[in-house]
Amino acid sequence: MQIKAAVARAEGAQLSLETIDIEEPRDNEILVKVVATGVCHTDIVVRDGMMPTPLPVVLGHEGAGVVEKVGRAVSKVKAGDRVVMTFNSCGHCPTCQDQHASYCHEFFPRNFFATRTDGSSALSVGDERINGNFFGQSSFATHAICHEVNVVKVPETAPLELLGPLACGIQTGAGAVMNALKVSAGKSFAVFGSGSVGLSAIMAAKAVGATTIIAVDMNDERLAMARELGATHVINPGNVDATTEILAITGYGLHFALDTTGISSVIRGAVMALAPMGTCGVLGVSAVGSEIHLDEVHFMSGGRRLMGIVEGESNPDTFIPILVELYAQGLFPFDRLVKFYNFADINQAINDSESGRTVKAIVRMQ
Repeated sequence: MQIKAAVARAEGAQLSLETIDIEEPRDNEILVKVVATGVCHTDIVVRDGMMPTPLPVVLGHEGAGVVEKVGRAVSKVKAGDRVVMTFNSCGHCPTCQDQHASYCHEFFPRNFFATRTDGSSALSVGDERINGNFFGQSSFATHAICHEVNVVKVPETAPLELLGPLACGIQTGAGAVMNALKVSAGKSFAVFGSGSVGLSAIMAAKAVGATTIIAVDMNDERLAMARELGATHVINPGNVDATTEILAITGYGLHFALDTTGISSVIRGAVMALAPMGTCGVLGVSAVGSEIHLDEVHFMSGGRRLMGIVEGESNPDTFIPILVELYAQGLFPFDRLVKFYNFADINQAINDSESGRTVKAIVRMQ
């Protein structure tokens, strides 16, 4: 069948809105009619050629929609179910078997190589191959093919067009707090970088009862939003030294810190702001091969910890419904981050995300 899709054809170039062909779902695949898809920083990074994803390709990995068809081997969902499509995994390696799919041994090829495991793609234009299956979905399109392991059924009462970002960016920030760091009531927490991931972490920290919540960012507008969403303190490191300020606020340092920037000097400052036995999580990477430099005596002698976190260390089947319920209860107002765009304006949505004019862009397919 024919669908509309936004195709990345050249590094750094605008996406091309095209009519392309999509195959029928195979026995283990699911065809979803996409309602809306979030724009994530990872889409921009891949568009710009910073990952080994082949072009031309349909990107998009925060899709939400309605199941249209399922393959004969699929039992998890049926036609008519409302779903969110999240990251892909193999489902059978040791970490997947231990319910840690975000650390799947095949995470990189299944999410970034934009191909089925047999090397084929479900997308084409005539005889031209269009690479698909990006993050197991390629949801910058009116329809997407996904898999049982990366589809999550959501309630009929939930606002479907809003839910796509729960698949990656929002899940990453909230999950880092709730699943990986396990921030608890009464603890102190700081996030470095107040984009959609960082602001999601702040909302999660408030939801779990952290009493000192600090946002660090160079953008005063983002800091103002962070206060509205739960930050008890904000710091602009362009004006003061963030580590010094955090130590003054807490008296002895942080229980938990989270870096969303991937900048080595920022990560070092976050670790320096930790109390003894404190933990810092790292979500971002500034470049392949970049390194983190720490004060070894400070790090070791205080029993401090530094951990990498992927996709919020989440089990999407259980965690996405939790976030939906927290939103319904008014405890996780991630809609405050969102601006909607029409599919025809997808390049504007990407530009606004890249420039910081929009915290979290969502593209509506209708």
